[in-house]
Amino acid sequence: MPAIGINVGKARQVREMFVRIAPSYDLLNHLLSFNIDKLWRRRVVELLRDVLDRPSAEALDVCCGTADLAVELGRQVPTVGVDFCHQMLLIGNKKVLQSNSFVYLLEADALSLPFADESFDAVTCAFGLRNLADIKIGLQEIYRVMRREGRAAILEFSQPVIPGFRQLFKFYFHHVLPLIGGAISGSLAAYKYLPSSVEEFPDQECLAEIMRRMGYQNVRYENLTGGVAAIHLGEKR
Repeated sequence: MPAIGINVGKARQVREMFVRIAPSYDLLNHLLSFNIDKLWRRRVVELLRDVLDRPSAEALDVCCGTADLAVELGRQVPTVGVDFCHQMLLIGNKKVLQSNSFVYLLEADALSLPFADESFDAVTCAFGLRNLADIKIGLQEIYRVMRREGRAAILEFSQPVIPGFRQLFKFYFHHVLPLIGGAISGSLAAYKYLPSSVEEFPDQECLAEIMRRMGYQNVRYENLTGGVAAIHLGEKR
């Protein structure tokens, strides 16, 4: 049964959208970000380095999609990647098999993770939190499965902070990106959804405050590429 308050309709629409764009998802991610998204994911791993270096450390990548970040983590420590879109996981599994990484992919809902409390030292979520039907429940689940002294890293699109660049990026994001994404993927709606979902998502300071109110400690964030994206970090003490 879905938890009370969860927007089941949004969850279904998001899953169906990712099913449609799965074949072109990786190509468009790298093309539309000019390959900078790869650097962003590597930065996530860097910010978790001290946690990943612990003896017997284990990681979880929530909303893993086609497993780009899970593979990066899996080169360091045993990693589980979860996503609710089967087609994305099929693509991700091919990457895992071709990589020198220790990753296990599992089809599961980020709002009801099938793991015991305090199961992982590092928990990540890259470009998935804003797609959840309830981001607070998603953050709650991430916190629940994170071990004491563990760390969560949320990589998500955010609000550019550099004047001038902010206006230029928003024009690209709202007018150019949907046309390119729609033409290649065959789903204009999916790439119109992307900028609208970012506009509705809490900005850097608001997301940090939400995390603090939910019990995360030592919350901080790092802007990437002028705030186009941001990595939020939080710990369980």
